[in-house]
Amino acid sequence: MDKAELKEKIYGLIEKSTGKKKLKAHDIKKAFKEESSEAEIKDALKDLVDEGRLIYTYFGGSYVEIPPKE
Repeated sequence: MDKAELKEKIYGLIEKSTGKKKLKAHDIKKAFKEESSEAEIKDALKDLVDEGRLIYTYFGGSYVEIPPKE
């Protein structure tokens, strides 16, 4: 799977879970471990955060979320 496709799948997973369950980076790695290596998943996640499409939040643990709309 190429990086752009992986990024879209990760974003889609987080988008679907918004309001239901907060996902940790570890949860995302587990969800895609069959499709990509851990290094590729971490790199795609880092790119999404750097682009501002996702943010890390902290509520007793670090979670990955879509930034709130202003």
